[in-house]
Amino acid sequence: MKAILLLEDGTIFEGEHFGAQGEAFGEVVFNTSITGYQEIITDPSYKGQIVMMTYPLIGNYGVNEEDVESCKTWLEGFVVKELSSIRSNWRSTMNLDEYLRKYKVVGIQGIDTRALTRHLRIKGAMQGVISSEDFDIHSLMKKLKVAPRLAGVDLVKEVTCKEPYDWLSVPRPSSLIPRYKVIVLDCGVKFNILRNLTRVGCKVKVVPAHTPAEAILKLKSDGLLLSNGPGDPEAVTYVIETVRKLIGKLPIFGICLGHQMLGLALGGKTYKLKFGHHGGNHPVKDVKTGAVAITSQNHGFNVDMKSLSDKNLVMTHQNLYDGTAEGLEHKKLKLFSVQYHPEAGPGPHDARYLFERFVKLIRSYK
Repeated sequence: MKAILLLEDGTIFEGEHFGAQGEAFGEVVFNTSITGYQEIITDPSYKGQIVMMTYPLIGNYGVNEEDVESCKTWLEGFVVKELSSIRSNWRSTMNLDEYLRKYKVVGIQGIDTRALTRHLRIKGAMQGVISSEDFDIHSLMKKLKVAPRLAGVDLVKEVTCKEPYDWLSVPRPSSLIPRYKVIVLDCGVKFNILRNLTRVGCKVKVVPAHTPAEAILKLKSDGLLLSNGPGDPEAVTYVIETVRKLIGKLPIFGICLGHQMLGLALGGKTYKLKFGHHGGNHPVKDVKTGAVAITSQNHGFNVDMKSLSDKNLVMTHQNLYDGTAEGLEHKKLKLFSVQYHPEAGPGPHDARYLFERFVKLIRSYK
């Protein structure tokens, strides 16, 4: 069945439909991961985006019930060069086409993903629409012009949990007794962040993004983790205000959107990247040690370190692709954050040590 991908600059890609039928609108971005498509599809940070995989063959190991990063799919649409007609993995329970149909995600295959990647690198990420029903370009362009964009829109309210809950990770090593209680402010948290907190001996409670600072303090936790999430950080003013009130009250660790929220709460500004960082092969340098980690990344906005006037705030990590800031810490306050994803899921595990660092920060505070 025919499908088309139309970009807001008028560029058209024709291909074949898979997954759910219909139309999908969102910001078109490319992801350089070779595997991990199921984790990407279920990552809440992709809310509002159409994701295109640069690796040419996707779906060859199917999907299962375990390799998910949230309770459902969140991206708006999915683009691949070739959807594998064969799934080969003993853990697989269904193929990718069936999975996307089940969760009503519109997909397109058979387009030149190299050409699309190059176009987005040159022109920047832009709005697009996948359609398997309406092939009238003028009609689709009218719809595209009025479709919601990422800038200035609060997407966190759509992906955060409705009620607080305790994260129970099984199995847990019998020798690992939780020593510290950590509150996770859920802006679209990935399960692997919660798994890693459990791995380092934390008892984890997840609370909705709109939870006020006073309510968080009443929970008497040992530390606070600001999670990843989708969209424009400056639009989520209530989280910024909550973080501002909690700075100095307990140890804080921010990841991705959580890093941006921390930067904004500390008086800084954020800006939109040309085409964002999405994938599992981004080299990041530790400014202090010179060590380089290969990291998993998924963000379209970044903290402007020059906008931070506090001299005690320093940049700790730097992206070696484009020189952008990838981490910050405060010399006096118990807080630090990174722009990339130390929990991976998918991606390399080079940065998992940051969860141990968070526990050490909590220990030094007590």
